[in-house]
Amino acid sequence: MVDSLKKPSFEEIRPGIKVPAKETLLTPRFYTTDFDQMAQMDIAANEDELKAILEEFRADYNRHHFVRDEEFEQSWDHIDGETRRLFVEFLERSCTAEFSGFLLYKELGRRLKDKSPVLAECFNLMSRDEARHAGFLNKAMSDFKLSLDLGFLTKSRSYTYFQPKFIFYATYLSEKIGYWRYITIYRHLEAHPEDRIYPIFRFFENWCQDENRHGDFFDAIMRAQPQMLNDWKARLWCRFFLLSVFVTMYLNDIQRKDFYASIGLDAREYDKYVIEKTNETAGRVFPVMLDVNNPKFYEWLEACIQNNEKLTAIANSNTPKFLQFFQKLPYYVSNGWKFLQLYLLKPIDAMAIQGSVR
Repeated sequence: MVDSLKKPSFEEIRPGIKVPAKETLLTPRFYTTDFDQMAQMDIAANEDELKAILEEFRADYNRHHFVRDEEFEQSWDHIDGETRRLFVEFLERSCTAEFSGFLLYKELGRRLKDKSPVLAECFNLMSRDEARHAGFLNKAMSDFKLSLDLGFLTKSRSYTYFQPKFIFYATYLSEKIGYWRYITIYRHLEAHPEDRIYPIFRFFENWCQDENRHGDFFDAIMRAQPQMLNDWKARLWCRFFLLSVFVTMYLNDIQRKDFYASIGLDAREYDKYVIEKTNETAGRVFPVMLDVNNPKFYEWLEACIQNNEKLTAIANSNTPKFLQFFQKLPYYVSNGWKFLQLYLLKPIDAMAIQGSVR
C-alpha cells in the first residue's frame, strides 16, 4: 500500500543528513554503565556456555548476509506521502537502536579486554553485528535521499546510566524482543509477498538470529550471576523491565499503526503476539513473567494510548507552552497511575512452571 501524496519534508543538518528525532521517553536510548564493576564479575559458574556462545560469534554466520542486491537498485519515489514518512521513521528508529547497541558493546569490549577476555571478545563481536545492522539500515535510508550522521549522533545524544545488572535485564529483553519483532514481520511477508513494499524485509530471517544469539549471551551472563535472578529484588526488577519494554513498544507501535498497515499488519495484534512470545522467552531465565492474558493488562495500556493522543493534541495546539503543562499534567498523572497498576498486577511465577515454559 502506498500513499500518492507528495513527498514529506524532513529537517536536515545539511543536505541529505537528517536531524535526529527528538529524544523522548519512547525513543531508543544510549546507555553507559559501571565498567569496573562489570570487569570484576566472576563468570566461572557458566563459563562453558559463554565460551560456546563465543564460538558461535566467531563463526560469524551472517558475514556475507548484509549485502544489497539488484532489487535495491531502483527509485523508491513511489513510496510517498505519509507512508514514506513513517517508513523513514521506522528506519531511523531501528538504526538508532542498533547503533546504541554498537556503542555500548564496543566500549564494554575495550574496557574488559585485559580483565575478562571471554566477555570482552563476546562484546566486540556483538558490536560487529550491531554495526552491520546500523550500517545496513542507514544505507536503506539513503534510498529515500536521507541518512543519519552517526558521529553526530554519538556526541549529541544523552546517555542513560544503568548498573550492570540493569544493563543485562534491559539488553537481554531488547535483543529477545528484537528477535520476535523481526521474525514475525518476516514470516508475515513470506506468506504475503505482495505486502513487502521494500526489500530490507527479506533480510530479517537471518538478521533476527543475530538478535537471538545476543539474547542468549545475556541469558548466560545472568545465569553466571545467580544473585541477579534469585532474590526478591530480582523479581521486582525483572517485572519492572518487562513492563517497561512492553509498554514502550506498544505505545510506540500504536502511534505508528499506519506503518504496520502499509505492510499488511494490524499493529495491535502484532504487538500482542510479540509481547506474548517475548514474555514466554523471558520466563526461561527471569524468575517471573507478566500476566499479559489478564484483560486488565491491555485495558490499562489502551487507557495510556488515549492519554497520549490527548497529550499530542495539546502539544499541537496553539495554547501557550506554560498553559500546556497544566493541561497535560492530568494525563501524565493518569499514565503514571496506569503504569503502577500494571506493575502491581500479580505476575506469574516462572520458576514454578519451568517444566512447561523453560
